[in-house]
Amino acid sequence: MCGIAGLVLRNDAAPPTPETLARLARALAHRGPDGTGQTMVGRIALLSTRLAIIDLVGGDQPLFAGAAALVANGEIYNYRELRAAMPATRFTTESDCEPALHLWLRDGGDYAKALRGMYAIAVHERMARTVTLSRDPFGIKPLYVTPTNGGLAFASEPQALLEAGLAARALRLPARDELLQMQFVTGTETIFEGISRVLPGETLTCADGRVLERRRIAALPEGEPEDIGEEAALGRLDAALAESVELHLRSDVPTSIFLSGGIDSSALLAMIRRVTNQEVLAFTAGFEAAGAADERAAAAAVAAAVGARHETIGITEQMVWQHLPEIVACMDDPAADYAIIPSWFLARRARQDVKVALSGEGGDEIFAGYGRYRAVMRPWWLGGRAMRARGTFDRLDVLRSRPTSWRDGLGADEAAAQKSGRSRLAVAQATDIAGWLPHDLLLKLDRCLMAHGVEGRTPLLDPGVAAATFRLPDPLKVRHGRGKWLLRRWLERHLPVAQPFARKQGFTVPVGTWIAAAGARLGALVAASPAIEEIAEPSRVIALFRNATGRREGFAAWTLLFYALWHRRHIEGRLPAGDVFATLAAR
Repeated sequence: MCGIAGLVLRNDAAPPTPETLARLARALAHRGPDGTGQTMVGRIALLSTRLAIIDLVGGDQPLFAGAAALVANGEIYNYRELRAAMPATRFTTESDCEPALHLWLRDGGDYAKALRGMYAIAVHERMARTVTLSRDPFGIKPLYVTPTNGGLAFASEPQALLEAGLAARALRLPARDELLQMQFVTGTETIFEGISRVLPGETLTCADGRVLERRRIAALPEGEPEDIGEEAALGRLDAALAESVELHLRSDVPTSIFLSGGIDSSALLAMIRRVTNQEVLAFTAGFEAAGAADERAAAAAVAAAVGARHETIGITEQMVWQHLPEIVACMDDPAADYAIIPSWFLARRARQDVKVALSGEGGDEIFAGYGRYRAVMRPWWLGGRAMRARGTFDRLDVLRSRPTSWRDGLGADEAAAQKSGRSRLAVAQATDIAGWLPHDLLLKLDRCLMAHGVEGRTPLLDPGVAAATFRLPDPLKVRHGRGKWLLRRWLERHLPVAQPFARKQGFTVPVGTWIAAAGARLGALVAASPAIEEIAEPSRVIALFRNATGRREGFAAWTLLFYALWHRRHIEGRLPAGDVFATLAAR
C-alpha cells in the first residue's frame, strides 16, 4: 500500500524539478510512512511513498525489470499464483507488485486483466517513453490525472497535485451541485477544474505529455439472470467467499477487521475464522449519544462466538467537534457521507496495533441490501421509484438557486448499466457499483484509513465473489421484503449467533442530534462561511441548523457543515485551526 505520483511531460518541456517531486512526496507521506522512492528519466518521473505490507525488506519501489519501472498503490492478492504461472521469469523481490511489472512486459496494456486485487499502477517504459496508468475494476484504490505546464501529472490524491502547484484550487460548479444533492461526485471529472479520475478498471497509455489510449476492464459479469437453485447458489457463494478471504488475508504484517455487527462484516469474520487459525482482532465503533443506534453488543456476541479479540471505540460529541476539521480535510475528493466519522476513528485506533483492516464495504451493492433496490423493483403504481430521485435540498428552502443538472452523471451511470438481459434490480446494483461505490464508500474508506497509514481491504469486492453472485436470479437477492437473501441464508448456517434475519438497527451517526444541540452557535458560523454565503441565504442556514433534529433537515445541515469545512481546506487552502468552532470562526 502506497501513495504514487508522477509526471509525463512533452519532449520539448523542461524536465520535472526536484522541488516538485519533493512537494508530491510530502503531500502523500501519510499514505506511505515507511519510505520514499523515485525514478526520473528525461521528462518522465515516478514517485512512491510506501506502507510496507508484503516483502517488508525487499519490496521498496520503484520496481525495475528490463526497460520498465513500476510504482503501485494497493495489493495484488493473486501474486503467488501469477509467479507460479511465469516459471521462466526471474523475480528479484518477494513483492506482490512485481508480477504486475513482468505481466506488463509480456502483455502490454492488457496486463491488468490477470490481476486480482486493489491497485493503482504506473509503469514507465524507457525506450518507448510511455507511461501506463491502471486502476482496479471496482475502483478500490484511487488515481487522478491533470494537464499541467508541459504535459500531465498524476497522483493518488488530488490534494497532492494541488499542494505541488500542478493544478489550481478551482471549483467545478456542476460537481458542487452533485455533492450538495447526492453527497458524492460522479464520473471522470472531479470537483476540481482540470483534475480527473482514472475510472475504475481503466488503463491509460500516456506519452509526450498526453493520453494516447484508454481501455477498460468491467467489474461485473454481463448477461441475464442465471437459472440456479438456492442450494447450488449457497455452495458457490461459500467457495467464492472462502477463496476471496484467503487471498485478502495474505500479508506480512498483522491484520484486523472492522466489525459492525451487521451481516457483511459478520460473514467475513465467520469465514476468516474458518480459513485461519490465528487470533482475529476486531474493532467496533459506537456512539455515546442518547437514542443512537448502537450495535456494539451484537458485534461483541459475534466476536465471542468465533473467539476473536474484540475492542470497541466509543465516539462522543466532543470527539467529533474536536476532530471534524481534520476528518473532512482528508476527504480531498469530497464525499459528504457522515460515515467518515466512525471510519476515521476506527482507523486511528487500529493503527496502534495493525496496518491492515478488512471491511465489509461493498456488501450492500454486491448482495442487494439497500431499500432503494426494493423500491426500484416495484412498478410505479405500487410505489416504485428511481434511485435518488430527490436531492438533499429539494423541498428545503435553503439554497439561493435550485440545482437543475445534479442528476445527469447518475443518469449516465444508469444508462450504461442497462446491459442486455439485466433485471431492474441488477441495473440498480450496477449503477451503484459504477458511481456511489467508488466515489463515496470506497473513497471514504481509502482516505480515512490512509490518513492513519492503515490499509483497508474489501473481500466482498472481488471478481470471484461478483462472478458467483451478481447474475443470481432476483429472488435469491431479495425475498420477503429483505435484501441480501442468499448471504443471510449463508450466515444463518455458518454463524447463527449473528441473527441474520433479525431486524437490524442500522449504522447511523447522530449528527442531526449533535448539530441541533449546537445549532445556534454552529449555524451562525456555517452561515458566515464564504462557501455557504455564495450558495445559501444566511438566515435560512441558521434556521436549518436550529431545526436539525428532523431527518432531512439534519442531513442537509450536516452537508452544509461538511462543505464549509471542505471548501475552507481544499479551495481556500487553509489548514484546520483547532476544533470545528475555532476552524469555522478563523478568518
